[in-house]
Amino acid sequence: MAADREKAPQPPVLVIGRTGQIAASLRAISDDEMPFLCLGRREGLDITDADSLRVVLDGCRPDLVVNAAAYTSVDRAEAEPDAAFAVNAQGPATLARLCAERDIPIIHLSTDYVFDGMKGEPYVEDDLISPVNTYGASKAAGETALRDITHRYVVLRTSWLYSPFGTNFMKTMLRLAQTREEISVVADQRGCPTAAHDVAAAIRTIAFQLREGGGTFGVFHLAGAEAATWFDFANGIVDLAGAGVDRRLRILPIATAEYRAAALRPPDSRLGCGKVAGAYGLALPSWRKSLERVLAQPLADMETKG
Repeated sequence: MAADREKAPQPPVLVIGRTGQIAASLRAISDDEMPFLCLGRREGLDITDADSLRVVLDGCRPDLVVNAAAYTSVDRAEAEPDAAFAVNAQGPATLARLCAERDIPIIHLSTDYVFDGMKGEPYVEDDLISPVNTYGASKAAGETALRDITHRYVVLRTSWLYSPFGTNFMKTMLRLAQTREEISVVADQRGCPTAAHDVAAAIRTIAFQLREGGGTFGVFHLAGAEAATWFDFANGIVDLAGAGVDRRLRILPIATAEYRAAALRPPDSRLGCGKVAGAYGLALPSWRKSLERVLAQPLADMETKG
């Protein structure tokens, strides 16, 4: 009987990028029901190369694309603006054009750093974007390109990502807790720490709905439910790590001006996430709850996976 037949395998969702936190988290949850094919430069897919994008799109023939490729070094972008804009703006523009020609919807990852951080309360999707650094400006330009070229897009602005993969604040704090006795951390920047695996799970939910023809296109905020400063987040990481660190790291609060970073940061980039809750039923947990899950893995495992 037809009801007894096995379901036909689903075509993979093409993910642009492989080694970043979101792409690695998507690989970790890929299965037969929602396979994610994550390709990066090592596999011959370069978002800054239109020919490589065209070849992969025509070869894989995906029905959905996730753009998880990004230039994410906020400070280095100040010295390398061309590289940041090539990956974060021109690349998404080319991808949007190629996907529009093939009628393929795109899920695109963006950032809270498109805002200047001066609002004083959580940003909503329609607030004016006004980035204060090159990284934020390049990501804002990528969003604009998508909106100008295609109407079949979901932009997900997220913030302060952490995971066992790649380089991120959580892994840095865990490393310093084993090698240092004292460190200074900025205490006057506020945002929403977000676990990459929570974002990946949300992308899976959105992908299911888009494939069923019931998804909503547009710009959405997707971040952890609880706000924190970097100082708060650092203390939470060390506290929750417990036996996973060899010594207690003394964390001292400092002002942004004392940190002397190459790039400015928004002082308060909290994201309001009511829109994505209404459209997709998504509400991410607090960073403390998700951090406990991430830290349940041994530190050694995080280092090898990163």
